[in-house]
Amino acid sequence: MRAFIFPGQGSQAVGMGAALAEASAAAREVFGEVDEALGQNLSRLMRDGPIEELTLTENAQPAIMANALAVLRASGVDLPAKAAFVAGHSLGEYSALCTASTFDLATAARLLKLRGKAMQAAVPVGVGAMAAMLGAGLSEAQRLVSETGEGDVLDVANDNDPGQVVISGHAAAVERAVAAARDHGFKRGILLPVSAPFHCRLMQPAADAMGEALGEAALAAPAVPVYANVTAAPASDPDEIRDLLVRQVTGMVRWRESVAAMAEAGVTDFVELGGKVLGPMVKRIAPDANVTSVVTPDDIDALVGGI
Repeated sequence: MRAFIFPGQGSQAVGMGAALAEASAAAREVFGEVDEALGQNLSRLMRDGPIEELTLTENAQPAIMANALAVLRASGVDLPAKAAFVAGHSLGEYSALCTASTFDLATAARLLKLRGKAMQAAVPVGVGAMAAMLGAGLSEAQRLVSETGEGDVLDVANDNDPGQVVISGHAAAVERAVAAARDHGFKRGILLPVSAPFHCRLMQPAADAMGEALGEAALAAPAVPVYANVTAAPASDPDEIRDLLVRQVTGMVRWRESVAAMAEAGVTDFVELGGKVLGPMVKRIAPDANVTSVVTPDDIDALVGGI
């Protein structure tokens, strides 16, 4: 049994999608649709940079989604026939839902553009921060958060795998947690180069904005079940999916549990489309799983030949 999985923010890079666009008319079509939906030449920014502009949340989010969908369309792989489940990490959940035909490509692009803008606007630059806790499990990270918050907002943002948890909140609280990481038995805490504290309570204004936008968007039942970040369980009802996407803005990304649940449901093959970020996490969660990362035209040829 196979699952398609989709990366989140941090997988962007100048040149992303360029070789794919050159090799595949189907990929070029994806990039063109996204450019038209946004009224922006995002594909040129993806190809040529500058990286500072591409990394802006409002650009990175639709760019990463467009790249993943271009990979899938270029492959010609039929989703219901070739994958039992889909899932994505944070913004990757939108890629997964688009792949499963819950909303069309233009809607996904516009929603992610808005999501990026709203997340950036929710907290002034410098007020919030995020950090990765290496060598930390979820319960240990939760204990650290409770002991170092000191009245500031400090939440667990991502439960990525058995040895990596990301925290998010007010900058001072995150810095206290990083300083205390070794005392709590972690390998270390590392501040992340992000522009806003994602997946914590400080993102409530962005959640409100997404609630309004998703309320106006047309959603259909997905062609295959989509594992939701905030529940680590499959969702198929459009109204439930709307609610889950709103909750995801402030809620914890339960990636470790999602992968474990898919493996328990019988998934033996995980295919990451558009990045090489999630594969190592999957192997740490489900060591016996087969993991394939598909980014380049050669990767696509190998995928098509193997399924």
